[in-house]
Amino acid sequence: MSPAQIDALLAAHRAAEGAGHGQKAAIYRRTAESLGMSLSTLHRHLGSIALRNPRKRRIDAGGCTLDRAEAELIAATIAESARKNGKRLYSVADAVDVLRANGMLRAEFVDTATGEVRPLSLSAIRTGMRRHGLHPDQINAPAPAVQLASLHPNHVWQIDASLCVLYYLNNGMHRGKGQRESGLQVMAQEVFYKNKPKNLARIAADRVWSYEITDHATGWIYVEYVLGAESGQNLQSVLINAMQERSAGQDGVSGDVLHGVPDILFMDPGSANTASSTRNLCRALGIRMIAHAPGNARATGQVENARNIIERKFEAALKFQTVDSLEEINRLAAKWRAHFNATAVHSRHGKTRTAYWLGITAAQLIKAPSVDVCRELAVADPEKRKVNPFLRISFRGAEYDVSSVPGVQVGENLLVTRNPWRADAAQIVLIDEAGRDVFHVVPRVEKTDAGFAVNAPVIGESYRRHADTPAQQTAARLEQIITGTENVEDAAEARKAIAKGRTLPFGGRLDPFKHIDDADMPTFLPKRGTAHGLNKPRVTEPPLSHTEAALTLKARLPGWSAAHYQHIVQLYPEGVPAEDVDHLHADLLARFHGAPGELKLVGGRA
Repeated sequence: MSPAQIDALLAAHRAAEGAGHGQKAAIYRRTAESLGMSLSTLHRHLGSIALRNPRKRRIDAGGCTLDRAEAELIAATIAESARKNGKRLYSVADAVDVLRANGMLRAEFVDTATGEVRPLSLSAIRTGMRRHGLHPDQINAPAPAVQLASLHPNHVWQIDASLCVLYYLNNGMHRGKGQRESGLQVMAQEVFYKNKPKNLARIAADRVWSYEITDHATGWIYVEYVLGAESGQNLQSVLINAMQERSAGQDGVSGDVLHGVPDILFMDPGSANTASSTRNLCRALGIRMIAHAPGNARATGQVENARNIIERKFEAALKFQTVDSLEEINRLAAKWRAHFNATAVHSRHGKTRTAYWLGITAAQLIKAPSVDVCRELAVADPEKRKVNPFLRISFRGAEYDVSSVPGVQVGENLLVTRNPWRADAAQIVLIDEAGRDVFHVVPRVEKTDAGFAVNAPVIGESYRRHADTPAQQTAARLEQIITGTENVEDAAEARKAIAKGRTLPFGGRLDPFKHIDDADMPTFLPKRGTAHGLNKPRVTEPPLSHTEAALTLKARLPGWSAAHYQHIVQLYPEGVPAEDVDHLHADLLARFHGAPGELKLVGGRA
């Protein structure tokens, strides 16, 4: 402004300060017209050159009289009103009005000058909520992140799939379209939006998806496009292609250097990423799969940022070029990624991504098997095989020696898969203490024409045995405990003594009935019962012949005669029952020997 304009503005300011109520606006309006500027411009200039009296300080300024309980109540009301997407519906003012109307909030302070209890202003309430850390802006702030590190190139790869929101690929040759309607098409907003789902469904199979892979240590970006949807098959195809070594100059592309088998594949927990075929591929190649927790996409933020870079620096350029096929998109993507990774300097390590990746060592760069072998590995689940008595397993038409597998035992089942790097070996899948897959390479057993292993000991020339298995070691230790010895030889001698009954197991210290003897058993009262109602069965024996009866009685009667015998025959013409022998003895005594208690028997009855 010129000095004349400044003088005019200061004069208008002094006039307005001394003017009465309602006259300031007219003074400012006339000055603005004379200077040829708007009122807003005039007030802006006055603010920069005129001194203003300080505003009167609010009575409750500088203090925090909102207690924490009331601040928590306001914060809880605002949080409960929010939508699931985080959008807030209630403002602080809305929540305060509703809570005060329901008598749930006071939020007051005492005016020290008048002693009057007055409600806190909204600005004081907001200040109090911030001091308590309960303002919605503070509560909804993102949680702090932890920067994760990787050790070297190819240590960790991150992978993610993204739906291209700008384009779809219309193959006119298969759909009867004209040349102008085929190729990469822009998804016009007026045609493809949520209120026209049929249009979206019509091109669902033509939607272009991209898979992004980033090497975590270097930031190297690999991108490849597929059609259809996010699937396990598409993921495997892209991962296999990314691991292959692409020769310099292939398809006119130089500098497409990223390749090899990563140690860790970091991804989201989506179903396509955790498909069994993907796990098979990673398991066979020794890749450790790690999926971040659901809802924690920030864990793979590097690959998420790669999608943003691809959209801005590559896909935006497709609008200015005709693309007729998926192969052409991928050819352009290969050319772009080789150039971008070789020229764009990464902010973390200060080098281009390609330059940093080329620092990988030979030990860190694990060359991937061919595409065909990788595809076979993706569909081959590890198979169970039983260990035979020779510590071998049968797999894919051959036998493999598993004697070197830690803890192997005869008869147990092992998980086995093919070795992608050696045709003469297989891989046993073990689980370590952390629950991760560990691979143990086992050699194929080479055999002679006779079917024997080429390294088998020959009878009469050599002999060797397998090392003791854990089961054998445990059994030997238990035998020493039983026999009270310290080595295998002494245990064998002690076992012989036990077998012959000269000693007892555990040196006789174990009393197998001691727990019964020591038991404090209760005294049981006898129970009253009822006599059985059935008679004892009678046993009937055949009668003695006259001769047998005579021989029995003759030994018991002195002076035996023929009269004794005739008397027996007379009394028992059919033979003498065994139970009547004693009665017959008494009768003979009385009749022939004058014994007292004479009995007269008729027909065998007294």
